[in-house]
Amino acid sequence: MSRLREWLSKGLLITDGAWGTELQARGLALGSTPDTWNLTHPDQVEAVARAYAEAGSQVILTNTFRANSIAMHACASAELDAINRAGVALSKRAAGQRALVFASIGPTGKLLVSGELDPEDVSAAFTAQAASLAAAGADALLIETMSEIDEARLAVVAAKLTGLPVLVSFAFDSGKNKDRTMMGATPEAIATAMVDAGADAIGANCGVGVELAIPICARLHAACDLPVWIKPNAGLPIIEGAAIHYATSADYFASQFAALRNAGASFIGSCCGSTPEFIRALVAARQAATN
Repeated sequence: MSRLREWLSKGLLITDGAWGTELQARGLALGSTPDTWNLTHPDQVEAVARAYAEAGSQVILTNTFRANSIAMHACASAELDAINRAGVALSKRAAGQRALVFASIGPTGKLLVSGELDPEDVSAAFTAQAASLAAAGADALLIETMSEIDEARLAVVAAKLTGLPVLVSFAFDSGKNKDRTMMGATPEAIATAMVDAGADAIGANCGVGVELAIPICARLHAACDLPVWIKPNAGLPIIEGAAIHYATSADYFASQFAALRNAGASFIGSCCGSTPEFIRALVAARQAATN
Protein backbone atom coordinates (compact mmCIF):
# COMPACT_ATOMS: atom_id res chain seq x y z
CA MET A 1 0.00 0.00 0.00
CA SER A 2 1.35 3.44 -0.92
CA ARG A 3 1.90 6.05 1.77
CA LEU A 4 -0.93 8.10 0.35
CA ARG A 5 -3.35 5.18 0.41
CA GLU A 6 -2.23 4.33 3.93
CA TRP A 7 -2.99 7.85 5.11
CA LEU A 8 -6.47 7.55 3.59
CA SER A 9 -7.14 4.03 4.86
CA LYS A 10 -9.26 5.30 7.77
CA GLY A 11 -11.27 7.73 5.67
CA LEU A 12 -11.00 11.09 3.96
CA LEU A 13 -8.73 13.76 5.39
CA ILE A 14 -9.58 17.37 6.22
CA THR A 15 -6.95 19.75 4.87
CA ASP A 16 -6.37 23.41 5.65
CA GLY A 17 -7.80 26.67 4.37
CA ALA A 18 -6.50 29.83 2.72
CA TRP A 19 -2.99 31.11 3.35
CA GLY A 20 -2.76 34.37 1.42
CA THR A 21 -5.76 36.04 2.99
CA GLU A 22 -4.72 34.80 6.45
CA LEU A 23 -1.26 36.33 6.04
CA GLN A 24 -2.83 39.56 4.78
CA ALA A 25 -4.89 39.64 7.97
CA ARG A 26 -1.57 39.48 9.82
CA GLY A 27 -0.06 42.41 7.93
CA LEU A 28 1.11 41.12 4.55
CA ALA A 29 0.66 43.95 2.04
CA LEU A 30 -1.52 43.35 -1.01
CA GLY A 31 0.69 42.52 -3.97
CA SER A 32 3.59 41.35 -1.81
CA THR A 33 5.06 37.88 -2.19
CA PRO A 34 3.95 35.80 0.81
CA ASP A 35 6.77 33.27 0.51
CA THR A 36 9.43 35.75 1.66
CA TRP A 37 7.70 35.94 5.03
CA ASN A 38 9.12 32.49 5.79
CA LEU A 39 12.40 34.32 6.43
CA THR A 40 11.23 37.80 7.46
CA HIS A 41 8.10 37.01 9.53
CA PRO A 42 8.38 33.32 10.47
CA ASP A 43 6.26 33.76 13.60
CA GLN A 44 3.29 34.95 11.52
CA VAL A 45 3.64 32.13 8.99
CA GLU A 46 3.83 29.56 11.77
CA ALA A 47 0.78 31.15 13.39
CA VAL A 48 -1.29 30.45 10.25
CA ALA A 49 -0.22 26.81 10.18
CA ARG A 50 -0.85 26.43 13.91
CA ALA A 51 -4.32 27.96 13.63
CA TYR A 52 -5.26 25.32 11.07
CA ALA A 53 -3.76 22.50 13.13
CA GLU A 54 -5.72 23.64 16.16
CA ALA A 55 -8.89 23.86 14.04
CA GLY A 56 -8.53 20.19 13.14
CA SER A 57 -6.69 20.11 9.81
CA GLN A 58 -5.12 16.70 9.19
CA VAL A 59 -3.07 18.05 6.29
CA ILE A 60 -1.36 21.43 6.38
CA LEU A 61 0.31 23.11 3.43
CA THR A 62 3.41 25.30 3.35
CA ASN A 63 3.89 28.95 2.46
CA THR A 64 5.90 28.09 -0.66
CA PHE A 65 3.40 28.51 -3.48
CA ARG A 66 5.52 30.90 -5.57
CA ALA A 67 8.98 29.83 -4.42
CA ASN A 68 10.35 28.67 -7.76
CA SER A 69 13.10 30.35 -9.77
CA ILE A 70 10.75 31.58 -12.51
CA ALA A 71 7.95 33.05 -10.40
CA MET A 72 10.52 34.58 -8.01
CA HIS A 73 13.24 35.27 -10.56
CA ALA A 74 14.77 38.09 -8.49
CA CYS A 75 15.78 35.64 -5.75
CA ALA A 76 19.09 33.80 -5.82
CA SER A 77 18.96 30.01 -5.69
CA ALA A 78 20.31 29.96 -2.15
CA GLU A 79 17.53 32.28 -0.97
CA LEU A 80 14.87 30.20 -2.70
CA ASP A 81 16.25 27.07 -1.06
CA ALA A 82 16.10 28.81 2.32
CA ILE A 83 12.52 30.01 1.72
CA ASN A 84 11.35 26.52 0.77
CA ARG A 85 13.12 24.79 3.64
CA ALA A 86 11.81 27.35 6.13
CA GLY A 87 8.28 26.94 4.80
CA VAL A 88 8.35 23.22 5.53
CA ALA A 89 10.01 23.68 8.92
CA LEU A 90 7.43 26.23 10.07
CA SER A 91 4.45 24.09 9.05
CA LYS A 92 6.00 20.96 10.57
CA ARG A 93 6.62 22.73 13.86
CA ALA A 94 3.04 23.99 13.95
CA ALA A 95 1.60 20.63 12.95
CA GLY A 96 3.54 18.56 15.44
CA GLN A 97 1.97 15.11 15.53
CA ARG A 98 -1.47 16.49 14.67
CA ALA A 99 -1.18 16.78 10.90
CA LEU A 100 0.79 15.81 7.82
CA VAL A 101 2.63 18.54 5.91
CA PHE A 102 2.16 18.66 2.14
CA ALA A 103 4.51 21.20 0.57
CA SER A 104 2.92 23.61 -1.90
CA ILE A 105 4.30 24.04 -5.43
CA GLY A 106 2.48 26.60 -7.57
CA PRO A 107 2.77 27.47 -11.26
CA THR A 108 5.55 29.57 -12.75
CA GLY A 109 3.16 32.36 -13.66
CA LYS A 110 4.04 32.07 -17.35
CA LEU A 111 2.56 29.87 -20.07
CA LEU A 112 4.47 27.28 -22.06
CA VAL A 113 1.97 27.52 -24.90
CA SER A 114 2.89 31.17 -25.44
CA GLY A 115 6.52 30.32 -26.03
CA GLU A 116 7.61 32.49 -23.09
CA LEU A 117 9.47 29.61 -21.47
CA ASP A 118 11.80 26.79 -22.39
CA PRO A 119 10.40 23.51 -21.01
CA GLU A 120 13.88 22.63 -19.73
CA ASP A 121 13.93 25.80 -17.63
CA VAL A 122 10.51 24.99 -16.22
CA SER A 123 11.58 21.47 -15.37
CA ALA A 124 14.75 22.76 -13.69
CA ALA A 125 12.77 25.25 -11.61
CA PHE A 126 10.35 22.61 -10.35
CA THR A 127 13.12 20.08 -9.76
CA ALA A 128 15.07 22.51 -7.57
CA GLN A 129 12.01 23.52 -5.55
CA ALA A 130 10.84 19.95 -5.05
CA ALA A 131 14.31 18.90 -3.91
CA SER A 132 14.42 21.68 -1.30
CA LEU A 133 10.96 20.84 0.01
CA ALA A 134 11.74 17.12 0.22
CA ALA A 135 15.08 17.71 1.93
CA ALA A 136 13.28 19.78 4.58
CA GLY A 137 11.07 16.81 5.48
CA ALA A 138 7.75 17.37 3.71
CA ASP A 139 5.43 14.35 3.84
CA ALA A 140 4.20 14.90 0.27
CA LEU A 141 4.27 17.48 -2.51
CA LEU A 142 1.16 19.28 -3.74
CA ILE A 143 1.34 20.90 -7.16
CA GLU A 144 -1.61 23.29 -7.07
CA THR A 145 -3.64 25.91 -8.94
CA MET A 146 -2.44 24.66 -12.31
CA SER A 147 -4.16 25.62 -15.57
CA GLU A 148 -1.83 24.20 -18.24
CA ILE A 149 -1.49 20.43 -18.62
CA ASP A 150 2.03 20.61 -20.05
CA GLU A 151 3.33 22.70 -17.15
CA ALA A 152 1.66 20.40 -14.64
CA ARG A 153 3.18 17.37 -16.35
CA LEU A 154 6.68 18.85 -16.02
CA ALA A 155 6.02 19.62 -12.36
CA VAL A 156 4.79 16.10 -11.61
CA VAL A 157 7.79 14.47 -13.28
CA ALA A 158 10.16 16.77 -11.37
CA ALA A 159 8.41 16.18 -8.05
CA LYS A 160 8.38 12.40 -8.49
CA LEU A 161 12.19 12.46 -8.50
CA THR A 162 12.05 13.08 -4.74
CA GLY A 163 10.31 9.77 -4.03
CA LEU A 164 7.54 11.54 -2.13
CA PRO A 165 3.82 11.17 -2.91
CA VAL A 166 2.83 13.80 -5.49
CA LEU A 167 -0.62 15.35 -5.75
CA VAL A 168 -1.59 17.71 -8.58
CA SER A 169 -4.54 20.11 -8.48
CA PHE A 170 -5.99 22.39 -11.15
CA ALA A 171 -8.02 25.58 -10.98
CA PHE A 172 -11.33 25.31 -12.86
CA ASP A 173 -12.79 28.73 -13.57
CA SER A 174 -13.65 28.89 -17.27
CA GLY A 175 -16.28 27.72 -19.73
CA LYS A 176 -20.07 27.96 -19.58
CA ASN A 177 -20.28 25.79 -16.46
CA LYS A 178 -16.92 26.83 -14.97
CA ASP A 179 -15.72 23.26 -15.44
CA ARG A 180 -12.64 23.98 -17.53
CA THR A 181 -9.26 25.44 -16.72
CA MET A 182 -8.16 28.78 -18.15
CA MET A 183 -6.55 26.79 -20.96
CA GLY A 184 -9.77 24.90 -21.68
CA ALA A 185 -8.83 21.55 -20.15
CA THR A 186 -11.66 19.38 -18.82
CA PRO A 187 -11.53 17.21 -15.67
CA GLU A 188 -11.38 14.12 -17.87
CA ALA A 189 -8.45 15.40 -19.94
CA ILE A 190 -6.59 16.36 -16.79
CA ALA A 191 -7.20 13.00 -15.12
CA THR A 192 -5.87 11.11 -18.15
CA ALA A 193 -2.79 13.31 -18.50
CA MET A 194 -1.88 13.30 -14.82
CA VAL A 195 -2.27 9.53 -14.48
CA ASP A 196 0.10 9.18 -17.42
CA ALA A 197 2.52 11.64 -15.79
CA GLY A 198 2.65 9.50 -12.65
CA ALA A 199 0.65 11.63 -10.17
CA ASP A 200 -0.49 9.90 -6.99
CA ALA A 201 -3.63 12.04 -6.60
CA ILE A 202 -5.48 14.64 -8.66
CA GLY A 203 -7.78 17.45 -7.71
CA ALA A 204 -9.23 20.92 -7.99
CA ASN A 205 -8.55 24.01 -5.90
CA CYS A 206 -9.26 27.72 -6.03
CA GLY A 207 -11.26 28.76 -9.12
CA VAL A 208 -14.85 28.20 -8.08
CA GLY A 209 -16.97 28.00 -4.94
CA VAL A 210 -18.01 24.83 -3.22
CA GLU A 211 -21.21 24.17 -5.20
CA LEU A 212 -19.45 24.12 -8.56
CA ALA A 213 -16.62 22.02 -7.12
CA ILE A 214 -18.99 19.10 -6.48
CA PRO A 215 -19.57 18.08 -10.13
CA ILE A 216 -15.87 18.68 -10.91
CA CYS A 217 -14.97 16.34 -8.06
CA ALA A 218 -17.38 13.70 -9.35
CA ARG A 219 -15.93 13.89 -12.85
CA LEU A 220 -12.34 13.60 -11.63
CA HIS A 221 -13.32 10.62 -9.47
CA ALA A 222 -15.10 8.91 -12.37
CA ALA A 223 -12.23 9.51 -14.78
CA CYS A 224 -9.52 7.64 -12.86
CA ASP A 225 -8.76 5.60 -9.75
CA LEU A 226 -6.59 8.20 -8.01
CA PRO A 227 -7.61 9.90 -4.74
CA VAL A 228 -9.21 13.30 -5.32
CA TRP A 229 -8.09 16.52 -3.61
CA ILE A 230 -10.79 19.24 -3.38
CA LYS A 231 -10.19 22.73 -1.99
CA PRO A 232 -12.73 25.27 -3.35
CA ASN A 233 -12.82 29.00 -2.68
CA ALA A 234 -15.18 30.59 -0.19
CA GLY A 235 -17.30 31.73 -3.12
CA LEU A 236 -16.32 34.34 -5.69
CA PRO A 237 -14.38 37.40 -4.53
CA ILE A 238 -16.23 40.69 -4.03
CA ILE A 239 -13.99 43.71 -4.61
CA GLU A 240 -14.79 46.86 -2.64
CA GLY A 241 -12.16 49.49 -3.26
CA ALA A 242 -8.83 47.98 -2.19
CA ALA A 243 -10.54 45.29 -0.11
CA ILE A 244 -11.53 41.80 -1.25
CA HIS A 245 -14.32 39.90 0.50
CA TYR A 246 -15.74 36.40 0.07
CA ALA A 247 -19.44 35.90 0.71
CA THR A 248 -19.64 32.19 1.55
CA SER A 249 -19.91 31.43 5.27
CA ALA A 250 -18.10 28.62 7.03
CA ASP A 251 -21.39 26.96 7.93
CA TYR A 252 -22.67 27.00 4.36
CA PHE A 253 -19.36 25.70 3.02
CA ALA A 254 -19.41 22.83 5.52
CA SER A 255 -23.02 22.03 4.64
CA GLN A 256 -21.65 20.72 1.33
CA PHE A 257 -19.32 18.25 3.05
CA ALA A 258 -21.52 15.20 2.42
CA ALA A 259 -21.99 16.12 -1.24
CA LEU A 260 -18.23 16.41 -1.73
CA ARG A 261 -17.62 13.13 0.07
CA ASN A 262 -20.29 11.40 -2.01
CA ALA A 263 -18.73 12.85 -5.17
CA GLY A 264 -15.55 10.98 -4.35
CA ALA A 265 -13.34 13.45 -2.49
CA SER A 266 -10.50 11.93 -0.48
CA PHE A 267 -9.21 15.28 0.79
CA ILE A 268 -11.50 18.22 1.58
CA GLY A 269 -10.38 21.72 2.51
CA SER A 270 -11.02 25.32 1.54
CA CYS A 271 -9.10 27.88 -0.49
CA CYS A 272 -9.18 31.66 -1.02
CA GLY A 273 -11.22 33.64 1.48
CA SER A 274 -11.53 30.85 4.02
CA THR A 275 -10.28 30.79 7.61
CA PRO A 276 -9.69 28.26 10.40
CA GLU A 277 -13.41 28.58 11.15
CA PHE A 278 -14.10 26.82 7.84
CA ILE A 279 -11.94 23.91 8.97
CA ARG A 280 -13.69 23.69 12.34
CA ALA A 281 -17.02 23.60 10.49
CA LEU A 282 -15.78 20.85 8.14
CA VAL A 283 -14.52 18.79 11.07
CA ALA A 284 -17.91 19.16 12.76
CA ALA A 285 -19.71 18.20 9.55
CA ARG A 286 -17.62 15.06 9.20
CA GLN A 287 -18.31 14.13 12.81
CA ALA A 288 -22.03 14.63 12.29
CA ALA A 289 -21.93 12.50 9.15
CA THR A 290 -20.36 9.58 11.03
CA ASN A 291 -22.83 9.60 13.95
